[in-house]
Amino acid sequence: MAYLLAGLAFGGSYLVKWWLQRTYKKWSRVENQYRVTGAQTAAAILQDHGVEGVELQQVRGKLTDHYDPQKDILRLSKSNWGTTSVAAMAVSAHEAGHALQDASNDLRLRLRRFLVPLAALGARFGPMVVIAGFLTGSETILQVGALLLAGMTIFQLATLPVEFNASRRALDSLERLGLSDPAQRDGVEAVLRAAALTYVAAAATSIAYFAMLFARSRGRWII
Repeated sequence: MAYLLAGLAFGGSYLVKWWLQRTYKKWSRVENQYRVTGAQTAAAILQDHGVEGVELQQVRGKLTDHYDPQKDILRLSKSNWGTTSVAAMAVSAHEAGHALQDASNDLRLRLRRFLVPLAALGARFGPMVVIAGFLTGSETILQVGALLLAGMTIFQLATLPVEFNASRRALDSLERLGLSDPAQRDGVEAVLRAAALTYVAAAATSIAYFAMLFARSRGRWII
C-alpha cells in the first residue's frame, strides 16, 4: 500500500507539472483586456497598496518568477515581464502578493523564510543519505536521512498557506484595480490554481518518501 501511495504521488506530481505548462500556455496566448504587461501589473499592485522599496527585475527563463524577501526584489521571467497575456497578469499579481505579505509582516511568510535553510539542507542531502542508509543497512544513517526529509517536508507544508494567500491577494488586488472582468478572472484563477497544485504535489511527493521508508523498514518506523 505504501508503494502504491508513493507511486500515485510521484505520478501525480508529473501530471500537475504537465497541467501547469498546459494551462499557462493556453492563457499566455490570450491577451488581457486592458493590455497591461506583467511588470505594469506588479507595479500597479505595489503602488496601490503603498508598498515602496521593492525593485522589479526581469530574469531569464520561463516561470522563473519569484519574490526575494531578503533583497526586496520582485523578479519576473522574460515571458511575463513585457507581455500582456492573462497568464502574465496572473503570475505577476501572485508575486506581487508575496511582496504585500512581506510588507505586512505576514507570519506565514516569516515562518517559511525561517525554514528555508532547513529545507535546502533536506533537499540537497536527504535523498542521498536515505539511499546510503539502505545500501549500508545502517539504521542510524536512515534516521538522519528521514530527519532531513522531514525538514524539507515541513517547509513544503508551510509553503502551502503562503502560496494560497498570495493568490488570494492577487485576485483581490486585480479586482480592486479594476483589471479583472469575469472572463479574465476565469483565466487568472486557472493559472493560479495550476501553480498552487504544484506546491501541493511537491508536499505529497515528500510525504511519499516517508511512505517508502516505512515500507522498506517493513512497517517499523525508523525514528
